[in-house]
Amino acid sequence: MSQKFLKEHADVVEAVLRGTVKTNEWIHSNQDKAKASANARLLADTGKGLDPKVIDPAWPSISVTDDPLAATLKTQSEWAVKAKLLEKPDLAGIYDLTLLNKVLKAAGKPAVSDAGLGAK
Repeated sequence: MSQKFLKEHADVVEAVLRGTVKTNEWIHSNQDKAKASANARLLADTGKGLDPKVIDPAWPSISVTDDPLAATLKTQSEWAVKAKLLEKPDLAGIYDLTLLNKVLKAAGKPAVSDAGLGAK
């Protein structure tokens, strides 16, 4: 999403973020239903769901979060540069978490960090 779109449609972006935060809350509160729903979607999209022997032990390893994990992006980009997989990218301003943090605050949740990669 561009900064232009964000400025022109902040209300739409905020509504999507509210929906995402509520969905993530539902997933955390309804693990069995969320797992069944995800598997049903796999079945619908691919014609094959995951066997319970696969999905049941794997599901607890899935972490659903509202945090875009900016620090992780920063670290992974540094590793990619060190491994000579890419030139040093300019990640400055890649995140604008203003609306996300507004939605999180309204939901009584802590703010998330842009790890110094926030839009100015």
